[in-house]
Amino acid sequence: MADGRWLKTDDRGLNSVTSLVESLRAAGCVFAEEEAELLTRAATDADHLAELLARRVGGEPLEHVVGWAEFCGLRMEVGAGAFVPRRRTEFLVREAVALARPGAVVLDLCCGVGALGAAVAAQLPGGVELHAADIDPAALVYARRNVAPYGGRVWEGDLYAALPSSLRGRVDVLVVNAPYVPTEEIVLMPSEARDHEPLVSLDGGADGLDIHRRVAAGALPWLAPGGHLLIETSARQCPSTASALTSAGLAVRAVTSEELYATVVIGTA
Repeated sequence: MADGRWLKTDDRGLNSVTSLVESLRAAGCVFAEEEAELLTRAATDADHLAELLARRVGGEPLEHVVGWAEFCGLRMEVGAGAFVPRRRTEFLVREAVALARPGAVVLDLCCGVGALGAAVAAQLPGGVELHAADIDPAALVYARRNVAPYGGRVWEGDLYAALPSSLRGRVDVLVVNAPYVPTEEIVLMPSEARDHEPLVSLDGGADGLDIHRRVAAGALPWLAPGGHLLIETSARQCPSTASALTSAGLAVRAVTSEELYATVVIGTA
């Protein structure tokens, strides 16, 4: 990775980072200084930096531009067209780690770039048997890289249809960050998300919970006795997500994090 040593100082004695920060601020980037540093480190030379800056000023997510996102203290590879892991989802990882045991079978369903599964595996001494699945082949390119250090296996397909039959009745921890934005509310999302992340990772249907209901309905045959399903949801949607898990025959509780503005519903077989 470049460290920006190729940056030059102009005839006023100002480093080109100054103009970089100014450009980012003008584009509305709140953390312009931090972004300038990340862009500089990602660039290989001045021309490359100009290209990265143009992409960021043009509205691409910073993570797409630099090629990675920080999640649970790890660097997760991401890129154009991939869903960027959100910091609030670190709460789901924290809850999953608390429920898991070393050697557990962990499944990251609707995995996107595989950030949840990789983060859970990274925090469990002794390792886990890690699986990740998603319907989006573009996201799975990154998921394979992110779960590889933990021996993870990646499956492509629609929810449980993607999985090998050998996983039936064996999953100890099933983590899910499925889309839960109601279709009509997608237009209210920041442009970075609605214009640059795949619709399949955002659109949860009319009330936002279409995928939650499908995940819940199909979970029990895949969970081990005492296995746990953890789904991120919103505070407003929490009762409906919980009801879906209860209807599927799971014992249900909800947990929240005021710090991260996060809500997770947990169902136990």
